[in-house]
Amino acid sequence: MGLVEDVLSGSRRALARAISIVEDDGDEAHEMLARLYPHTGKGYVIGVTGAPGTGKSTLVNTMAKAYRKRDERVGIIAVDPTSPFSGGALLGDRVRMKDLAGDQGIFIRSMATRGSLGGLARATSDVILVMDAAGCDRIIVETVGVGQAEVDIASEAHTTIVVESPGMGDEIQAIKAGVLEIADILVVNKADREGADHTVMALRMMLGLGTGVTVHHGKVMRVRAAGNRRDGWVPPIVKTIAIRGEGTGELLEKIDAHAAYLRESGYMREREHARARSDLEKALRALLLSRVLSRVPDDELEAAVDEIANRKKDPYTASLDLLSRHVSACA
Repeated sequence: MGLVEDVLSGSRRALARAISIVEDDGDEAHEMLARLYPHTGKGYVIGVTGAPGTGKSTLVNTMAKAYRKRDERVGIIAVDPTSPFSGGALLGDRVRMKDLAGDQGIFIRSMATRGSLGGLARATSDVILVMDAAGCDRIIVETVGVGQAEVDIASEAHTTIVVESPGMGDEIQAIKAGVLEIADILVVNKADREGADHTVMALRMMLGLGTGVTVHHGKVMRVRAAGNRRDGWVPPIVKTIAIRGEGTGELLEKIDAHAAYLRESGYMREREHARARSDLEKALRALLLSRVLSRVPDDELEAAVDEIANRKKDPYTASLDLLSRHVSACA
């Protein structure tokens, strides 16, 4: 059988190879994804985000074990910070999940951000598709955990979990960056620590806030409380002690409840459309940039870079100049 057939049959070796091809990008990846795409749409994508130190990896670990007890196949995408030297993932999450390695029903892939913002790697959405086609019932995506900018996961996941922990001030960071707005479920992990009840209370207060504005890095941002969301879903708050597996059962029940709500309310289809739009726009940007750069001679590109570096021309003007000379060739 070929690689696509092997992936569809659930081969772990084929899945690993297919993901590597996707990460490298190129014509082979595009052709493979086109053949796999009709077989996707069955896996349920769960995003897990939050600041460093909240215990996201440990929580994902316990969630995966719980899903395996339900005899579900689990794919885990752990997005790690990029090494400034090698450009690869530091693999911290994979180290924390090493006790899952012997389970053939769990597939873990660490990915480097490689400069991408928003907490995800550039190829994350394509890797989700490959895991989906390979038969993963649950695909858990853990974002890089760098702080306040990790909102891209909302466009990829069916259910987004935002993890907080006591005593870190994350409830303030969440409202500053709008992370609270993307939460379908809020988890207060390390709930055995002092201040857990205060964190829960602070989150409940923010869920009840009306629409307002806040200032983030000098920029005025509109914040809509999760309780006022257009889809009508009010995010539940779940207390967990992930290192002991406590609260995981309740968390899975809330995920199931959210999935049922999305299906019954019709918002599942809306989320799929939003995800499709996001994927289309990303593909268009990548293809257009690739085609433009392939038409621009290297010396002309370097000349534009020199003009920008020497403050003779701003990046927008330089870009417009290059497009005016080469965009017709890309049509």
